[in-house]
Amino acid sequence: MSLYVALQMDPIENVSIQGDSSYRLGLEAEARGHRLFEYTADRLSYSEGRVLATGRKITLRREEGNHVTFGDWETVDLRDFDVVWLRQDPPFDMAYITTTHLLDRVHPETYVVNDPFWVRNSPEKLLVLDFPDLTPPTLITRNIEDIRAFRRKHGDIIVKPLYGNGGAGVFHLRPEDPNLSSLMETFTAINREPVIAQKYLPAVVKGDKRVILVDGEPVGAINRVPAAGEARSNMHVGGRPEPVGLTEREREICARIGPILREKGLIFTGIDVIDGWLTEINVTSPTGIQELERFDGINAAALIWDAIERRLAARG
Repeated sequence: MSLYVALQMDPIENVSIQGDSSYRLGLEAEARGHRLFEYTADRLSYSEGRVLATGRKITLRREEGNHVTFGDWETVDLRDFDVVWLRQDPPFDMAYITTTHLLDRVHPETYVVNDPFWVRNSPEKLLVLDFPDLTPPTLITRNIEDIRAFRRKHGDIIVKPLYGNGGAGVFHLRPEDPNLSSLMETFTAINREPVIAQKYLPAVVKGDKRVILVDGEPVGAINRVPAAGEARSNMHVGGRPEPVGLTEREREICARIGPILREKGLIFTGIDVIDGWLTEINVTSPTGIQELERFDGINAAALIWDAIERRLAARG
């Protein structure tokens, strides 16, 4: 099976070839004989019934400073592709949501991964609300009095943007912290969205586990340990990845959510688990597959492509 594959992602020339999951998925595609085309989300458009993208054919190699060769710029119809990867990083704003509406118009004839309808309707910090018994106490609100009451009840809390990513805007607020009012003034001045607050889990200092699921099945995990003096474990802000296995509790979590992810066409997802509590389900542009491969030898990129090819073969 030779496929024509479009990568909708942040500029590939700027990625870390040791850590970027989209790059690794592209390498695996090429190893299977698939052809690659790359474009950024701002170059996606709709014109007279067609969904178009302006970008370039690419060839990838694992060579620092010389990891991509570009063809000429061209504007293409996404219906001419077999697979489109929806892989640009959040923020999950209206620009991001608009791309999912446009990609809806070619999926499933052109197979979009992850399914744009369910990416739009399953944001990372909201999909977990379907599993309240698996998550730490959680509050979503724009009302500061609600947050004050939540903090009085639970003590230490985490407050973060509802649609943020990469650890940006995440705050650990202790009961005596005087900055809640100022923090909420800042959040409410930036946008009209609520924030999410969760009970702080002290075990995060030992790590925030990223579990990789492929078509709803867990394939492995990495542990992300916060830097000294940090409340955030995200690798974007200095979190250190470590090898780690899956606990029985984490397998129970995956068994609960996996069938739902598979049903929604969310082929590549990553869940975040702290001390046995599910905190996020990442469906937009999950990461961690290169670290998993280095630590455990698990080629998650190959497993992901296996799942995509199975689905395409089943469609005939």
